[in-house]
Amino acid sequence: MSEQGAAEFEGLPSSAPAEEICLQVDNLSLAYGDVQALKNIRLDIAKRSVTAFIGPSGCGKSSLLRCFNRLNDLIDDAKLDGEIRLGGKSIHAPDVEVSELRRCIGMVFQQPNPFPKSIAENVAYGLKLHGALPQSEIDDRIEEALRRVALWDEVRDRLGESAFELSSGQQQRLVIARAIAVEPEVLLLDEPASALDPISTLRIEELIHQLKDRYTLIIVTHNIQQAARVSDYTAFLYLGELIEFGVTQAMFTNPQDQRTEDYIAGRYG
Repeated sequence: MSEQGAAEFEGLPSSAPAEEICLQVDNLSLAYGDVQALKNIRLDIAKRSVTAFIGPSGCGKSSLLRCFNRLNDLIDDAKLDGEIRLGGKSIHAPDVEVSELRRCIGMVFQQPNPFPKSIAENVAYGLKLHGALPQSEIDDRIEEALRRVALWDEVRDRLGESAFELSSGQQQRLVIARAIAVEPEVLLLDEPASALDPISTLRIEELIHQLKDRYTLIIVTHNIQQAARVSDYTAFLYLGELIEFGVTQAMFTNPQDQRTEDYIAGRYG
């Protein structure tokens, strides 16, 4: 996308006050060996909002999401250029502890992935990993996190049971509780409802609405209707490029690029 296009479609104007911006992506490119996954991405992610990444399979949505908590560091031939800033500081600065970054920027994947532990131990895992807290405080944080994901009333008498005893929808909410128990700034959601039934999907979408009062959320979704329902801002990616980025309602009713319009209309994808 041209510089003129980026300025026109950017969801947050470049003059937006710094206190309104959580993450800044500046001229970001990513390659896996000889395969270019992302090309010169520039966008600002607003605090306490939901931003959706949409686009056809292989367009770079998940690759971009994984850049925010440096999961691409685990891929040997991944090469990243450009910069991502959290709170104005580069996430690749020499003094950044990756474990601390991943506490600040939590991630939930497509398939629910509870640990082979009890429900309570799943939620407490990060709390124990990142610091020594008295058990009473851990217990309080477990309850608070489970309440935030509307799971407490369903499991309060089962906290010692295996997390695998929960339904898929409950497991996904448990995983979200595990992520927010450590009080992250950002929550990354990679197709969080695609493996769930319609009722569980609705509960996850309702949960996303509630969580944005406290966290910045970024969601990857193939479901166009879901992006329209849950997000404040939407970024449309195609072949590794950011084609259009803006307020969701405006983009879905009046897209500025023909490729965006065709994708939203279901002409390809």
